[in-house]
Amino acid sequence: MPNGPSRLARRVKLTDKHIVTRMMDIAAELPDVIKLGRGDPDVDTPEHIVRAGQEALASGATHYTHPMGLLELREAIANNIAIHGGALYSPEDIVVTPGGQQAMFIIALGLLDPGDELIIPCPGYNPYLQAAELTDAALVNIRMTRATNFTLTADLVREHITPRSKVLVLINPGNPTGTVIPSGEVARICEVAREHDLIVVSDEIYARLTYDGHRAQPVAALPGMQERTITLSGMSKAYAMTGWRVGYFAGPSDLMPALAEIHHAFAISTAAVSQHAALAALTGPQECVEEIRSTFDQRRQVLCGGLAEMGISFAEPQGAFYVYAKVAETGIEATDFCERLLKDGQVMIFPGKIYGDYTDDYARLSMTQPVPRIREALGRMARVVAAIRHEHSVA
Repeated sequence: MPNGPSRLARRVKLTDKHIVTRMMDIAAELPDVIKLGRGDPDVDTPEHIVRAGQEALASGATHYTHPMGLLELREAIANNIAIHGGALYSPEDIVVTPGGQQAMFIIALGLLDPGDELIIPCPGYNPYLQAAELTDAALVNIRMTRATNFTLTADLVREHITPRSKVLVLINPGNPTGTVIPSGEVARICEVAREHDLIVVSDEIYARLTYDGHRAQPVAALPGMQERTITLSGMSKAYAMTGWRVGYFAGPSDLMPALAEIHHAFAISTAAVSQHAALAALTGPQECVEEIRSTFDQRRQVLCGGLAEMGISFAEPQGAFYVYAKVAETGIEATDFCERLLKDGQVMIFPGKIYGDYTDDYARLSMTQPVPRIREALGRMARVVAAIRHEHSVA
């Protein structure tokens, strides 16, 4: 290895092995690990969507498409956004990407200059942190607490506004918290965005997965917001299509040509077969979405019940498929707890620090296993929790 200055660019901040990688290495050496960490639904992609992909391949969908995506898919996306209470978009204002995560980096590269401030919820989805780093933007974390069920408020946003504030990220429902910002509060946050001329990136990828009557308010549909909002979503969660890699973003007409060309440079186009499958997802039977949502709701109740029995509190999970639990109530920090649970209980969950949490108190548990496996994971977890509490009681 050459000596001297680092060969990595200064923009690269994460140079050591990530805790997720370390935990995956540990898990590889253990038998029968129950994985409740990743954001990948375990349910299969619905059959009619898979069949559409197979038929597309058989029909020759093995070439580039239009860089922005198949026209009929962009039309279906526009229609789907409108059906669920969002803004009215034309196909020219929508770009289909290889997953929502790439959309996020395209948006960051297109909007942020060095020193511009990207305001994000904390804890929040960690690639937004990397997007800020790779654009040399300044990251502004808004620390959320249980007092607001780990959701943003207009007052919290207002406290963090400076002359350099440019982009505000809303993740609703939240990841890793699984919480939903009340619709009235979303409207008040948008008032702040208009007042301070902020661009809002509204990450709505979990919007179809909400519970107990909660609803994720589409931001661009609110007064005066479409011209300053980029809506980011995709097929991964509601249609269990993570491996197909289909996301999209929709935004103001004056921004889209430039953002579309960044996407074009990155990927040329999203895989044709995946786009045909996504078209079938949006235009085909929608009962599958409710079945997937109902499955996660049942798991949510089981997981929350088990945590409550252990005396571990958590944010109220109102959407997505996560429970954000205060595992530090066992007596040790969340990062240590997650590694202990993996080694001693063969259950994998991820500490909140991965998601930028400013404490080491919480961990994200995913509802990505069938109910019997969740019950087994809770049993293993209860034994580890009891052992930790016993150790602390006799220390």
